[in-house]
Amino acid sequence: MATKTKNGKAVKAHIQYRNAAGKRVPGVTTILGVLNKPALVYWANKMGLAGIDTAKYVDDKADIGTLAHAMIFSHLRGEELDMSGYTPDQVDLAENSFLKYLDWEKEHDMKPVLLEAPFVSEKYQYGGMLDNYSMLDNNLTLLDYKTSKAIYDEMVFQLAGYKQLLEENGHKVEGVRILRIGRNDTEGFEEKAFYNLDEAWTIFHACLTIYKTKQQAGYK
Repeated sequence: MATKTKNGKAVKAHIQYRNAAGKRVPGVTTILGVLNKPALVYWANKMGLAGIDTAKYVDDKADIGTLAHAMIFSHLRGEELDMSGYTPDQVDLAENSFLKYLDWEKEHDMKPVLLEAPFVSEKYQYGGMLDNYSMLDNNLTLLDYKTSKAIYDEMVFQLAGYKQLLEENGHKVEGVRILRIGRNDTEGFEEKAFYNLDEAWTIFHACLTIYKTKQQAGYK
């Protein structure tokens, strides 16, 4: 997730991916939007029954996650981060995530190669923005940071898409990991390594086919 700063707040940078011919191609996240998410529907219904405004709730959690990502990348780049656009509670929760990340980093030897790097696949005609590609404990590793309550299947499909982008563009991938960095003690910290993403790639590629077919047929 690429970030930029606006009015003291880290925000997602809107990325448009274009192939060598200059034609716009879909991004990994957009492609995976074709998947049904029954757990999300259940969650939204539960929140509604509890009288919670899901839009405001999601925006707040997204701000915390975006800030936590920005803290990590500012740290890795040795840059200062302006946090004036956030509430004290948002800063505190994002710092919880960041401190968990630092505890993890202390246990590893990591030399970043690419951070928040965009790529396009000319072979499959899609693009994506990976989080971190580093030499991690002597292995060239694709790392993805998530500030969520769990690691969901869709995240693995996403990584398969990123791995293809790296390899197609000449970058060897020897390891793939998700770091799930919770915003509080309840959400905790989780690291998961993936050694074979062949099936995840098959699913991602199927989503890509569905997405392109819908676009060509004029379906929304």
